[in-house]
Amino acid sequence: MEDVGLTHVALMVSDLAASCDFYARFAAMQVVHERRDAASGAGVAWLSDLTRPFAVVLIEGGAIDHRLAGSNHLGVGVASRAEVDRLAALAAAEGILVFGPEDAGYPVGYWAMVRDPDGHHLEVAHGQEVGLTVAQALGD
Repeated sequence: MEDVGLTHVALMVSDLAASCDFYARFAAMQVVHERRDAASGAGVAWLSDLTRPFAVVLIEGGAIDHRLAGSNHLGVGVASRAEVDRLAALAAAEGILVFGPEDAGYPVGYWAMVRDPDGHHLEVAHGQEVGLTVAQALGD
């Protein structure tokens, strides 16, 4: 695979292990690369859901000055409304459910918002058809 186009988004985190665990449970992502920065000693992990050449890069250390919160968020598509419900229930039980689930109709779909260990927001959604929309734009 060639690295062309949007390849990653990077987030500062306070506890790398806790954040890796969160994204594994709520976004089906796994660590595909991990290291300690030689200069700063900060832990760095690249997480991917292995569906495309894109990673969420987590950088440990320092103050979390800016959070993806409110309308700023990462979004993941899940296989069913039932999976949105399951993840929202899990988030509610852990006290990190921000909103939802809600059926917002086309093109937003059925979604809920959850908060990661540092307050970054993650949307879990079903029915947004992002892949279909991009394929149509490409003429597929």
